[in-house]
Parts: sequence; structure tokens; C-alpha cells
Amino acid sequence: MIFNETTIPEIADEYVLGLLDAADHATVEAEMERNAGLRQAVATSRDRYLPLDMTAEAAAVPPGLWTQIEAGLADTPAAVPLGGATLAPEAVLTPAANDNRGFGWKAAALSSMAATLVLAVALTWSLGRRAEPMVIAVLLNETGEVQAVVEDFGNDTANIRLLADIAVPDDKAVEVWTLPSAEMGPVSLGLLEEGQSGRLKAPPLPTPQDAQLYEITLEQAGGSPTGRPTGPVLAKGFAKLPR
Repeated sequence: MIFNETTIPEIADEYVLGLLDAADHATVEAEMERNAGLRQAVATSRDRYLPLDMTAEAAAVPPGLWTQIEAGLADTPAAVPLGGATLAPEAVLTPAANDNRGFGWKAAALSSMAATLVLAVALTWSLGRRAEPMVIAVLLNETGEVQAVVEDFGNDTANIRLLADIAVPDDKAVEVWTLPSAEMGPVSLGLLEEGQSGRLKAPPLPTPQDAQLYEITLEQAGGSPTGRPTGPVLAKGFAKLPR
């Protein structure tokens, strides 16, 4: 195992992700005691993967997965015609010094597949998970009961989490609004399908601010016909900046 500026970041990732075999794992730990660059790379890698480690739920590997992978890697013919002769299976299976079917290459391939699976999960998680919201608003009804929480990410996307059941007649719809400014007036963030929590894609808006108003109204099916709130207000509240 060679430690230099090119290989250290990759080795650190494999170490943190648990992709090294026991011997390489021990080699890395020994090297970290005297290699400040490697220690820093490992710390950086841990920080990068920490959100995944803290939030991703464990998933069981499907039965037989690794057996199938190994079977695919060991795709070796029983006999190979060569110049009119047929080599015996023993001759075919005898590894040369640079044979890609050797244990080292198979282990590397397995590690590569494992790394790809882990990184694919990490990428899916990073794309699927939302960033930290810019503002959060707790919406109350007229009696002061919490009805919903709005997380506005400032990228024309808002997450609406309903904390109370909303009965929605067939000819009605639940619409979410915000008031970026008095000059702009109320702007619809979108409809909550069947009165359920959801993630809404809003039109381009100014960056959400502290104390910005958010509210939920009951509108006609398809949304307000005027582009402004017309129905009864089900809940409203003012945004706060996360601390």
C-alpha cells in the first residue's frame, strides 16, 4: 500500500467506509500514527460521511448477493480450444502471475463493487435528502393548536408537514401560501394533495426572511381562482431562522 498525495484520499475513504481487509486496515492505522496527512484525510472523510452514518437506516443485504457477485467474477470455462487442442480444466485454472482471476484481483473487484454500492447509496441519500431549511414556521389554527410545520429552503422548495388531520371535501383543495413582502402580496406555494404532507415546488421567490408569514387555506378544487387566498384560513404562522 503506497501513501502519497494521490492515493491518500482514496485510502482514507476506503478506511472510513470499512472497505479494507484486515491487513490493509491495520496498515492504515499504523501509518496514521506517523503520517499527519493521512490522519487529516481520514478526519475529512469521516466528516463527509457522518451525515450518512447518522441518518441512513441499516438495510439487510439480499440473501445470496455476494454469492452471485463471486459467481460472476469466477466466470471461467471448463475447457478452452487452442490451436485444435483442448486444454484440461486444470491448465485453464492455473493462474499466471498477471492473471486477473487471481484472488487479489477478485478481492479488488469485490471491494470496488462494495465501494460503488456504498457511494451510490451516499449519492442517492445526498440528492434525496434536503438541505437545511432557511426558515421554519409553525402554523397554528384560530384556537392556538399546532396544525403544521413549514420548512422553506430558499430554492423555491418548501416542505409542509401536517401535524393534524384536515378534512378536505371533494370540491375543495388545501393550498399553502407565503407573504414575501407587502408589495408582492401572498404567493401560492402549491396544493397539498388530498390534504397530506408534501414537498412543494413554488415559483421563484425572494429569499425567505425571519417573521415571514405562511398560511394554509381551504380553496376550490384546483386552487384559488384568483391567485390570492379566498377560502377560510386553516392555519398560519410566522417564520423563524434556525438557530
